[in-house]
Amino acid sequence: MRRKGGLEVILKAENLTKAFGGLLAVNDVSLEVEEKELSSIIGTNGAGKTTLFNLLTGDLQCDSGKVIFDGEDITNLPPYQICRRGIARSFQVTNIFPRLSTFENIQVAVLSAQRKSSRLFSPSAGMARKETNEILESIGLSDQKEMLGSLLSHGDRRRLDIGIALASHPRLLLLDEPTAGMSPKESVEITELIQKLAKERHLSILFIEHDMSIVFDISEKIRVMHQGRIFFEGTPEEVKANDRVQEIYLGEES
Repeated sequence: MRRKGGLEVILKAENLTKAFGGLLAVNDVSLEVEEKELSSIIGTNGAGKTTLFNLLTGDLQCDSGKVIFDGEDITNLPPYQICRRGIARSFQVTNIFPRLSTFENIQVAVLSAQRKSSRLFSPSAGMARKETNEILESIGLSDQKEMLGSLLSHGDRRRLDIGIALASHPRLLLLDEPTAGMSPKESVEITELIQKLAKERHLSILFIEHDMSIVFDISEKIRVMHQGRIFFEGTPEEVKANDRVQEIYLGEES
């Protein structure tokens, strides 16, 4: 599906709904993400942002609605099948192997994407070395390739988590609070990495973030969630100027 400007809509969510008991965590949400789009979702705690990500990636089953990726209905497919179709994500809590080296963490992810993870300790594991090193270079961890995952700084664990997601060659990367718990310096570095990856790898990136300076600095489009719904979508300038956003979200944060 292409728009007038020629950009393809690679992800389309239609009327997604998810309830936990009597709570509508995601309530009739629809959105479209274009190829090479760098955009964000904001909202107060409990707005439904992470639940929405979990529906898009198959980590939760939708009660109703559809998820269309690259023209294919992927609604409620298992996460590994969705990943193989081109959607990868990072989580609020980093998802790494603490007892493996930085290199081995990426290598396992690359071999898994190639469906060769059972051969990690066989001679064929060398087949993945070139790609593993390329990913380490792209995320800025080449100098720490031999360090155990458990010994990395918080910011470098985030980098590694993103590198693991890149191993599946995604077209769409979902990042859940990529700068959470970071120092200002680390936040700047991760923000620069996100922009670099979007540009160099021609990725669409959709991220959840509470740091509004980051959201406004790098987002081409911002979606604002409240009580399970996306009630506003626009450019950073349009979001800043919207009275309801100021009242519900930005005013509360300040």
